[in-house]
Parts: sequence; C-alpha cells; structure tokens
Amino acid sequence: MASLLIGLTFLVLVALGVPIGTCLGVAAVGTLFVFDLGMAMVGMNFCAGIASFPLLAIPFFVLAGVILEKAGLAATIARLFELLVGRMVGGLAMVAVLTCMFWGAISGSGPATTAAVGLILLNPMIRHGYDKHFAGATIAGASDLSIIIPPSIAFIIYGNITGVSVSALFVAGIIPGIITGLGMVLMAYLVSRKRGYRGLEERGSLREILLALRHSIWALLAPIVILGGIYSGIFTPTEAAVVAVFYSLFVAIFVYRSVTLSDFIQILVDAAVTSSVIMFIVVFAGIFTWVASVIGVIDLAAKFIVSVSPNAIVMIILVDILLLGLGMVLDAISISYILMPILVPVLAAFKIDPLWYGVIFVCALAIGQATPPVGVNLFTAANLIHGNLDSVAKEAIPYVIISTIMLIIISLIPALSTYLPIRAGLYSP
Repeated sequence: MASLLIGLTFLVLVALGVPIGTCLGVAAVGTLFVFDLGMAMVGMNFCAGIASFPLLAIPFFVLAGVILEKAGLAATIARLFELLVGRMVGGLAMVAVLTCMFWGAISGSGPATTAAVGLILLNPMIRHGYDKHFAGATIAGASDLSIIIPPSIAFIIYGNITGVSVSALFVAGIIPGIITGLGMVLMAYLVSRKRGYRGLEERGSLREILLALRHSIWALLAPIVILGGIYSGIFTPTEAAVVAVFYSLFVAIFVYRSVTLSDFIQILVDAAVTSSVIMFIVVFAGIFTWVASVIGVIDLAAKFIVSVSPNAIVMIILVDILLLGLGMVLDAISISYILMPILVPVLAAFKIDPLWYGVIFVCALAIGQATPPVGVNLFTAANLIHGNLDSVAKEAIPYVIISTIMLIIISLIPALSTYLPIRAGLYSP
C-alpha cells in the first residue's frame, strides 16, 4: 500500500506539471506521514543529503562556469574553431558542436552550455542560411556532451550515490565524450551537406589562427588545469572545483578584465540560484530514495530487474531503454537518485564494473536533455531563437540517433571507459 501511495502521488504531481523536486519531496514526506514511518527522519535525511564533501564540487563548478561565461571565453573558443573548420560545408554547425564540447569541459551543465554557446553562434548560423530550428537543435544536442565530458555534475551525483571515485569517473568520461562529440560533428556535416548549408566565405590565415589561439588559450587551458590536476593526483574533484573558481577569477579579472564588481555580484546571484535548484532536487530525491528503501520498493525493483534476464548485456540494453524513456519526463539528477539505488545491487548481481556502468548511465542521461517533453537543452535553445519547441525537437532527432548509437558502442566496449582511469592509477577493477 505504501509503495502504491508514493508511486501514485509522484506520478500524479508530475502529470500536473509540479516541479520534480517538489514531486519527490511531497510523495516521500506524504508517505512518511500517512504510514507513520518517522517524520523526524525528514530533517536528518535533509542534512545528510547535502552534508557530503564530493557534493561541494557542484556549486564551485557552477560558479567557475558562470565566471568564465561572463568573461567571454566561449566566444574566443568559437572564433578559433570558425577559423579552423568554418569554411567547410556545414562549417558553423561543426563549430557549434566543437565549441559545446570544449565549453562542456568548463561548465559541466547542459543548459548552461546551450545558453553560452547559443548566444554566440545562433545568430551567425541563421544569418548564413541555417534553419533556425536546426541551429538550435545542433547546439542543444551537442550540449548533451557537457555531462559526459568532465567535469560533470552528473558524475559527481553518481559517485556520491554509488561510492565510485569521482576522479576516476571524470577521467573515464573523456574518451566516450570525445567519440560522441565526433559522431555529432559527422552528423552535423552530413545534414548540412544534404541541405546545402555552406561554410563561411573567408578562410582563416595562419596569422589569424595563431592570433585566435592566443586569445583562446586561457579557455583551452581551463579543462587541462582541472583534469590535469585530478589525473595527476594533485587534487580531488572537489579541490579541483575550488581551483577552477580561482582560475576563472584570475582570467576574468586580470587577463580579460571583463568582470566588474557589479558583474561579480550578479555572477554570485546566478551561481547561487543554479546551485540551489540542483541541491533542492538532490535533497528531496535523497529523502524519496530513503523512503522507497524503507518500504521495500528498491529491493522489489532490483529483484525484478535481475529476474528479467540472466545476461548482463541484455540487462544493460534494457536499462538503457528505460533511461531513455525516463529522460523524456525527468531530469538527470532525479533519475540518478530514483534509479541508481535500485541498480547498485543489480550491478553486483551481474558483476558489472560500476565505473564502466557509470559512464553508460551518464551517457544515457545526456540524451534525455535533448528529448521532449522535458528536454532542458531544447527549452533553452527554443527560447534563444524564439522558436517552436516541437520544431527544435524534430531537428534534434539526428543527434539523438547518433548519440544512441554511441551509447550502444560504449555499452558494448568497457575499455573505452576504463582504460584511462586504470592507466592513471585512479581505479582498480
């Protein structure tokens, strides 16, 4: 009966359009109250949900991303790629994908990448004849890479739930993120070639390329500083997030001199709002998971998944399909807290490497950011172009297809995810 109440309450609230964090909290607290499971546990779980050292990385990475966005680093990256590949067929579409890849290695957030890159590249793409909905879909689809390429908020959440090293997860996401990004570059080229989207008229001279490289070097160094420190063991992901903040402040204030005191105050406000939204979901998703565990839902669900098929690959593919479906109606953080506690015993039963599965899990969640009706990247892109969400979603289908193909490849080849962490000594299977 308790399982029925928590499930129905959650689904009804979602159907009514209530924010996901509120749906999780109301369903969990309501079940606690009705079945007298101990209301005092709400406060304890609330504190325990955010009193986590790894989770401290989230607000710091968010703050670093906002600072670098205000400093104008995304524009310098885009300019460099324009000079390198902009003259090719579909050049600006490929520039958008490549810029999203690099910006994802700074922001760790899909919507933030969509907004930052969209403000720079959407208008130039439209001026050069690209359909505005295709332009928006390209940036929204490529921004999925932000939670695969480290640093990634999704990896921090996964590591916090499962106990897998966040450092190892960050490094594990590098190769899958790159190959998925290259797949999107190929898709952008193929669609642009079919539709006749031409590149830029000018070809960048060697002098212009070197000048653009000099201007963008601080942006290109950001992920190297962050990931290099983690890879070499100099600092943890949480410490890397703090380093990222100081690095971004140094670049914004002393190098580009593009951030004033009033800008900094607004930066703090923006970062606080974004972090608060994330942590709100984290807290109530944690309470929801605890209640689901107490009433036995998690154990029943895990036993059911194990009983579906004795084959690990079949189980992984089935869960991938489930994740793609859930990604259409829920955000990545909520899915992580609802599903991962169920999957942890399943991974143990099938003897699946949790690091490898972490990359599979996050890659599947990334696709959900560009699938309606709750594709946050699509909403952001549609707002930027003042366009129709359905049209943007339709144009995003080729990117969803290529991302799904890459997800299958990553699901079948563990070495793509585990090679670098093992080589770096960050993980031992």
